Amino acid sequence: MISVKRHGAGSELLVAACDLGLVGRRFEEGELCLELRPGFYGGERVDRRLFLELLAIATIANLAGEETVGAAVEAGLVDPGCVIRIGGVPHAQFLRM
Repeated sequence: MISVKRHGAGSELLVAACDLGLVGRRFEEGELCLELRPGFYGGERVDRRLFLELLAIATIANLAGEETVGAAVEAGLVDPGCVIRIGGVPHAQFLRM
């Protein structure tokens, strides 16, 4: 399962999503820090199908976790070369213009 929270402002839709088990955790690597705060990432529990439907209408996305980032990569929404790992956790963002 994937945790998804929608954040809207005007016509923009930011989708913050991560693997369900990662909500509330913090990961560090060197100077990088990935904090998956419940207020930002904690939301609906969705399956892969609904997650990809939400990404299809998102203008911005912040993604973390093997399942979440993997689904976005497999759907062609994130270039695998743009995925970074922080504390072993994959993280990616996208902006649709």
